[in-house]
Amino acid sequence: MADVLIVGELKDGELKKISKELTSAGRKIADAIGGKVHAVIITDNIDKFAGDLKAAGADTIIGANLGDFNPEAYANGIYAIIQEKKPSVVLLPHSSQGKEYSARVAIKANAGIVADAVSLSIDGGKVVAKKPIYSGKAYANFKVTSDIQIFTVRANSQEVTPKDGAGAVEKSGAEAGEVRTKSLSKDLSGGNKVQLADASIIVSGGRGIKGPENWPLLQDLADTLGAALGASRATVDAGWISHSHQVGQTGKTVSPNCYIACGISGAIQHLAGMGSSKYIVAINKDGDAPIFKVATYGVVADLFEVVPALTSEFKKVLG
Repeated sequence: MADVLIVGELKDGELKKISKELTSAGRKIADAIGGKVHAVIITDNIDKFAGDLKAAGADTIIGANLGDFNPEAYANGIYAIIQEKKPSVVLLPHSSQGKEYSARVAIKANAGIVADAVSLSIDGGKVVAKKPIYSGKAYANFKVTSDIQIFTVRANSQEVTPKDGAGAVEKSGAEAGEVRTKSLSKDLSGGNKVQLADASIIVSGGRGIKGPENWPLLQDLADTLGAALGASRATVDAGWISHSHQVGQTGKTVSPNCYIACGISGAIQHLAGMGSSKYIVAINKDGDAPIFKVATYGVVADLFEVVPALTSEFKKVLG
């Protein structure tokens, strides 16, 4: 039997959407290769999340109490569960945490790993992972040839398809093991109202907003849509907004359902961070701006006229 093991993630004690995305993706893979889905959450209160994970397709829901986040501890604990469950496929979140421990898990498991997958399929009993390459200018398909196949998966890249798994709940005895590093302190920036990596909609601004005093215009649209506020590197470098909002090669890589680019020309570094968005809406006065080459919908007009009009109409429709 070829089982799939996924590792979900929590934020402020709540299940992140990527946890259900990975579980649903794992269900599709398990159905194709004839196995079960084991969903792991690092928590001492696994019962709280069992219903959501069962509904997304988990056959076994495993809680592992490994304490506060530490990449070494997480890698040790997850590897112990891999040894117990012996999955053929392991799916991990391509999040700030997942990036820290995923390679450690792969080394411990003597397994190949593909990072930042945006699509998963099956060919000849092996998973094929599609991921962006060359700063998002192209995509490539990869297979892992080791017995255990490990993939980190980009948030918002997988559909959540309801399909009940068996839903058996287990509490793992996996331990943090030997840890040679520890967290001394945390300096939190405050971040966005809606986190960029998890957002289904992102409203992003570039040099075209003319100055930091105009962010409220975009924030109003974002708040109306329940969206996250993003920014280009140029606006961050100019000191108009904090780096926590930056989308791009040197910022955050995102895959929302809808990305609204306001006054962003579309430099290749920015496109690398948002090019896999399902729908891209570009608003720019320059009809020759590179952003229009990747846009699903383009508006060649002044954003200071278009954005307020959009916000007003959305408020009417959404209440």
